[in-house]
Amino acid sequence: MVHNVALILGQFHRQEAQEMKDEAMRTAEEHNLSVVEVAWIPGSMEAPLAAKRLLQRDDIHGIVVLGIIERGETDHGVVMGHAVTKALIDLQLSFMKPIGMGILGPGIFASQISPRLRSYARAATLAVCQMLRQQ
Repeated sequence: MVHNVALILGQFHRQEAQEMKDEAMRTAEEHNLSVVEVAWIPGSMEAPLAAKRLLQRDDIHGIVVLGIIERGETDHGVVMGHAVTKALIDLQLSFMKPIGMGILGPGIFASQISPRLRSYARAATLAVCQMLRQQ
């Protein structure tokens, strides 16, 4: 069975997110997932609203959220990262549809981003795939 998934990508780090998108698309294809929607959002803070809108659709079986919350000078990113993660977990449980979390950080240093882009995108996509197969 082919499952339909959506990708949500934060465009604040557009170039890096594009690399993550490419890896998620490749991984989805390898594992018989059909990416039927790609939603670009301003940043990770908007991910829960975008996810809820997509999860309400009957043709979306799961979502992969990709982005970066880079280390800043204050704890803003850490607080936001916790809030976004909790909101996405709550949505996953409410809709009973898997959400793969591929957000780097919070608190990631710029030098740590590039080596992790593809592995995070792949892992988040594979998590959705595995959860869909367990239904």
